[in-house]
Amino acid sequence: MNKLGKQTIKFDAPPTIVQTASIVGPKEAQGPMAKYFDQCLDDEFWGEKTWEKAESKIIKETVNMAVSKSGIASNDIDFCFAGDLLNQCISSSFGLRELNIPFFGVFGACSTFVESMCLGSVFIESGAAKNVLCATSSHFCSAEKQFRFPLELGNQRPPTSQWTVTGSGAAILSATGQGPYITHITPGKIVDMGIKDANNMGAAMAPAAFDTLITHFEDTGRKPSYYDAIVTGDLGYVGKDILSDLAKTKGYNISSNYNDCGVLIFDKLKQDTHSGGSGCACCGTVFSGYFYKQLQEKKINKILLIATGALMNSTSSQQGESIPGIAHAIAIEN
Repeated sequence: MNKLGKQTIKFDAPPTIVQTASIVGPKEAQGPMAKYFDQCLDDEFWGEKTWEKAESKIIKETVNMAVSKSGIASNDIDFCFAGDLLNQCISSSFGLRELNIPFFGVFGACSTFVESMCLGSVFIESGAAKNVLCATSSHFCSAEKQFRFPLELGNQRPPTSQWTVTGSGAAILSATGQGPYITHITPGKIVDMGIKDANNMGAAMAPAAFDTLITHFEDTGRKPSYYDAIVTGDLGYVGKDILSDLAKTKGYNISSNYNDCGVLIFDKLKQDTHSGGSGCACCGTVFSGYFYKQLQEKKINKILLIATGALMNSTSSQQGESIPGIAHAIAIEN
């Protein structure tokens, strides 16, 4: 394990992503990515009495599915890294309380999935673990209830707003396997450009994605063309355009191979999702469902996945605070 430049780690024995799993809600099931997910739900409750209980069930079943698909016994998984958007990460801790695997609760807002994979990779490379589980979830209804307005109010959503993805993504990382491999990680710094609009997360998070993207290129000496795909977690249409424009100011043109999970998961016009998808599950499900299969089938061989997060809560917004952003990156290669 070597540190490159400011904040990138290169692995000598890169961990393999041996398997993934994804479950999504009904709106996601109507989007263009639907066929890539392992399971699509018919309703937001999935037989539970509350949205929060439904979200816990979603991450529980997604994790069980990932473990089952991997062929690795659950008692051979050394650690679990998981988190979500709800206060004190209750979706993960309640959903996975019967897992019986040492648990690290992780909060990176919508960057949680890649943050978990960063931490899991370091554990494997260090020899502290042979197999780790990384998972995350989000739910439109529970997130709206906590961060914005009660759904019953039917508040209008401005064009810059995004639709929190209902679903969960999980990945099993292992010290052994035939790839795809996590070769580098570039953990991000907190970047705050003073954006205060909780309905414009793309603008709040794009500067952090820009900082991590440029740092990764400078640390590794790589250029955008090295990757078949550069993918951000949930900047949506607004944030995606901002990141592309910011990258050009540093001489990096990413337009030919760059996309965003929040742009991909919904049909903006048919589904009225404004600036696209967001939430922990946005990156978690689109990577676990779509991009992992693309890597497995060698349709793409090198991907830079940059998950973005807004490090705020309802209290900080009510107190007039700005919205700090974070972005963590992993390089995944066959």
